[in-house]
Amino acid sequence: QVQLVESGGGSVLAGGSLRLSCVTSVYIKSCMGWFRQAPGKERAGVAVIESDGRTSYANSVKGRFTISQDNAKNTLYLQMNSLKSDDTAMYYCAARSLSGGWCYWSPQRFDYWGQGTQVTVSS
Repeated sequence: QVQLVESGGGSVLAGGSLRLSCVTSVYIKSCMGWFRQAPGKERAGVAVIESDGRTSYANSVKGRFTISQDNAKNTLYLQMNSLKSDDTAMYYCAARSLSGGWCYWSPQRFDYWGQGTQVTVSS
């Protein structure tokens, strides 16, 4: 059974930084991404990374967030800088599949999900 386990969330003041990590139980050679969901809002894509390393970001986080992965450690990261109160949400990592599959922004395209880690930014 594939497991994705996020960590690194917490409470931070506006302008601060956090790094989220997502460890997978198996090596995943597919698109992976970070999504977030704030109370009363739909889950939305934040950043995705193709299996070849190409990345894409939501406009709201461009220039502030960086997605990366360490395949040797089966770990996906999200470095978040210059955090704003609007970034407050539950953050989830997800995998399109175990192997293959291009990135999409729709959460419905992703088959595997972690349990989420809460990020709270206060001003």
